[in-house]
Amino acid sequence: MANVIVMSSRPPRQPGRRGPARPPRRRRTSTRVKQNRALAAICGVAVIGVIAVIASATGSDPTVTTANAEATSAAGQAQQRQAAPPAASPTPAVGTSSVSVAAVGDTVMGTPEFGLPPAGGSTLFNGVKPLLKGDVVFGNLEQALATGPSAKCGSGSGGSCYAFASPPSYARNLKNAGFTVMSTANNHSNDWGSAGIRSTVRALDAVGILHAGRPGEITVQTLPGGTKVAVVALAPYAWSQNSLDIPGAQRLVRKAAGMAPIVIASVHGGAEGTSYRNVPQGAETYLGEPRGETRRLARGMVDAGADLVLGHGPHVMRGMEFRKGRLIAYSLGNFLGYKVFGTSSYAGQSGVLQVKLAPDGRFESGRLAPVKLSGDGVPSPGGTSIGDVAALSRADFGRTAARLAPSGAITAP
Repeated sequence: MANVIVMSSRPPRQPGRRGPARPPRRRRTSTRVKQNRALAAICGVAVIGVIAVIASATGSDPTVTTANAEATSAAGQAQQRQAAPPAASPTPAVGTSSVSVAAVGDTVMGTPEFGLPPAGGSTLFNGVKPLLKGDVVFGNLEQALATGPSAKCGSGSGGSCYAFASPPSYARNLKNAGFTVMSTANNHSNDWGSAGIRSTVRALDAVGILHAGRPGEITVQTLPGGTKVAVVALAPYAWSQNSLDIPGAQRLVRKAAGMAPIVIASVHGGAEGTSYRNVPQGAETYLGEPRGETRRLARGMVDAGADLVLGHGPHVMRGMEFRKGRLIAYSLGNFLGYKVFGTSSYAGQSGVLQVKLAPDGRFESGRLAPVKLSGDGVPSPGGTSIGDVAALSRADFGRTAARLAPSGAITAP
């Protein structure tokens, strides 16, 4: 900053003046003094701006835009202090080609309490890997990738407490299956506590899989052609972006829409089980726990700029609807639950949602590929989910319901 010299001068007494004493004259400020004071003000504003940027970079904004941006790493914090991130463009550039998305629901690759799969889980996705094709391949990782004792269940729980975790090395199974981004916003991601969440994030980073779901987190996947897709994930828990705060969810979506022309929003919510296949009006609860206003949240996020809303959490498939030309899938059910999920009746019916979005995010086409779970919870093609979802969509949403053909093709009403 340049030195600032403040000059103050009183006009000299004119020789030969006589008469009674006069009150002190008001000081005049020279042009140079005015310039120096203006320079000082400008420098002060600049300093305040730098301080504000540093404060923002040190923890108030946990936005993540790359697979390896670990929010808690010392190196990352140091880099943020050195240079503020560029401001997000309010009108991100729209790509020139459509974007394909494949999405699935709740995924657990086994846990020590009930048994881990053979061969380190390397064969879990073999039956459905051909369905997991797309520019963006999304799943809900309803477990930690961690080792050691659980922070959730104490001794003597009597089977009333369930904690899910696979070794961090199992992240490689997700990578080999084709996943590009996983949600960590759900009730089981915190089963190993905050240390387990950090371990999960590190494991995903290590294999190049993006993640979304922590408070304020936005992940941006850049496709080979340069098109950017932003993903946010929410759940009704303190360790995630809280889905109970609908205005906050909308603000996060708007921020994401300023970072990428296509925004995908994931929601883990709703009551669980075959009795809750329909999407109710109003708030949902389960075992006394608030699970959110599923309809109002999903529709509000579309209004805020989400182009595709992916639901999970009820452990059964739910209906789909369109809003403003955007698809909302209220629950994609269980996708993989090695020896941890019930698989009888509707809990064993699943699917891979395959969607093509226009460069500006509009729905172009879609298909539900049916999947069924074995007794051990391992997925394979087949099942009745197309007919189930078609009927649920008509019953719950009427004129806004998605139309599903017997082939699984999805069209807007």
